Amino acid sequence: MTRGVSRIGAFATLVLVALSALALVAETTGGGKLVGISWVAFLAMALAAPLGARTGDESAGALVWGYGLAAGAMVTSAAVFLVPQAIGQHPQWGGFGVAFGLLAGFASHSIGHRLSHMDLPMDRTIAELTAHAFSAGAIIGIIYGNMPELGLLLGLAIVSHKGPAGYAAARRLANAGRDASVLLLPATGVGIAGIASSMIALPATGTVRGLVFGFAAGVFLHVAMDFLPRCEIGSEIHDLLSVSGDAHALLDRLRLHAVASTSIGGLVVLVAWLAIA
Repeated sequence: MTRGVSRIGAFATLVLVALSALALVAETTGGGKLVGISWVAFLAMALAAPLGARTGDESAGALVWGYGLAAGAMVTSAAVFLVPQAIGQHPQWGGFGVAFGLLAGFASHSIGHRLSHMDLPMDRTIAELTAHAFSAGAIIGIIYGNMPELGLLLGLAIVSHKGPAGYAAARRLANAGRDASVLLLPATGVGIAGIASSMIALPATGTVRGLVFGFAAGVFLHVAMDFLPRCEIGSEIHDLLSVSGDAHALLDRLRLHAVASTSIGGLVVLVAWLAIA
């Protein structure tokens, strides 16, 4: 990051600082937990970006482990902490919410891929990451704002993918000759949207809460599955490899790492839950 800090990234960081201070001073519902989750998300992406910008082709294995650990933790956390909450509010509407969230995640992913083939006024990588961060932050804020009894483990597991996402995005930006400090914008998205949306109070009816919490669970399950490391020809992992011969053997080995990393990510959440339960 030799060109200085991105202006829009620096501005977004100042906004996050101001909102964090406001949430702590005002003692808003779930504000303390949201501030902590927001800054973990910010630091994960902000610190991973310079590493990704400077790392060579050997980073494929690191990315598999980063994506795998985050995906495993997210799948487990959404299934353990969000799905039961949604079903507990209303079995049917909670289930509909999970389904709608999964379908909405698929739709947004598909539309985002379609937009990637169009001329956009800003870098596609930054646009996708920023939209994803703000939407995820809005959902996290609503959840913690209405259910402050939820622990930090859920939020931290959900934002665990920010590190590997920033790492991969920084590599793409560096390869294109772009300054990776612009990633400060999506790095602040979870915090800005989360703290702001935590002020939205949901109706006390089980139908609405079941639908909202189910939708959140579905969205996060889709995001988690989207981060499962895919070691296929033409995948992002394959693109990071620099091999002169057949890449199948190396990809086969990385698939084993993918299975191990996702399993460990889920087990970490289980162990952490057992430790605090």
